[in-house]
Amino acid sequence: MTTSHLQEQLDHLRHQLDQDPPASPEDREELELLIRDIEFQLANEDATHTRDGSLVEGVNLAVERFEVSHPTMAGTLRSIMNSLSSMGI
Repeated sequence: MTTSHLQEQLDHLRHQLDQDPPASPEDREELELLIRDIEFQLANEDATHTRDGSLVEGVNLAVERFEVSHPTMAGTLRSIMNSLSSMGI
């Protein structure tokens, strides 16, 4: 899995946030923070070679939270989680 593919998934998630935002501003803010954390991890080349379970855990929690209310967004989050795992992040 390449970082460019993961970045595309993150961009797609941002687009989904714009088109069908979560009901609460707090949920949206949490997803935006998660996106920024993942992008920071990708930008820091040394960190991409270490495993940060908190990122994957954060994405997994977001999947669970949005599974019912935003199933398409949850699917994108699952793809992001799988990408992170396959990249060893």
